[in-house]
Amino acid sequence: MEPAIKTVGLGKIYRTGFWMRPLVGLKSLDLEVHRGEVFGFVGPNGAGKTTTMKIFTGLQNATHGEAFIMGESCTLAKSRKHIGFLPERPYFYVHLTARELLNFYAQLFNVPKAKRNRRISELLERVNMTRFENVPLGKYSKGMLQRVGLCQTLLHEPELIILDEPMSGLDPVGRSLVRDIILDEREKGHTIFFSSHVLSDVQSLCDRVGIIIRGEMNSLGTVDELLGESARFVQIKFTDVPEDFSFSGGTPLPTAGPYQAVRVPIEHSNECGRAIYAAGGNLIEMTPERVTLEELLVDEIVQEQEINHKQMGVLA
Repeated sequence: MEPAIKTVGLGKIYRTGFWMRPLVGLKSLDLEVHRGEVFGFVGPNGAGKTTTMKIFTGLQNATHGEAFIMGESCTLAKSRKHIGFLPERPYFYVHLTARELLNFYAQLFNVPKAKRNRRISELLERVNMTRFENVPLGKYSKGMLQRVGLCQTLLHEPELIILDEPMSGLDPVGRSLVRDIILDEREKGHTIFFSSHVLSDVQSLCDRVGIIIRGEMNSLGTVDELLGESARFVQIKFTDVPEDFSFSGGTPLPTAGPYQAVRVPIEHSNECGRAIYAAGGNLIEMTPERVTLEELLVDEIVQEQEINHKQMGVLA
């Protein structure tokens, strides 16, 4: 069976300015996204995430390489019948109500008339927007528009769901709702490909994660493969130290009850423990803390910047 998404040497070069100088948006991306998985696509602003999604959905053409959706080339219109897409900044006709807008899109997706109203009602209820379905979209907040955008994405029950920053503008309840939708769609066997700057959500939801920096795939794997099992920090809980006690290099943590706590790099944990004893305190527990996806991404960005600075120094 063909993967849900496959790219071979996919690249995009933009031309900018009066002299039309080349700007590399994407460099020879080789990627396979399996059917039925949740794939997180993360990286800093300008890394190439949105460019990649626009190529998948036919909104941009690649400069070189190929991309396939369910085995069909992205250059073919028929490949897009498999896709439900939510862009980062969706634009809708603001004079329409949510139900009118979704009815319009349902017709474009060839959703049978007998099924159309029922499907729209199901989705509006799913995103808690039923009571606003007859309000013009021009009166909606950004988060409400995002919820309607999710309805539009799921209308035709697509095999592949592509979401560009789906948590943008949502309150905590809305974010929880999107997480539930992603997990529900995976249960149905659908594939979800999404980008987000909310890396805690990516870490908890995704089967695999790809980190893209400056148009290149920097890391790819499961969360466990990327983060490893080794701890980088230790949380230390203790009592009975003077109020002015502090440990250089440690970050105080909020606690409830009589305890105090600090987060320190693992290489300083023994030193911190000795400092607590020296101050007359009692050590309660030391808990290793695995690196987060956010910390990993920041590290990779910093390393990439250092490499570029060194290369620029050599060229200079």
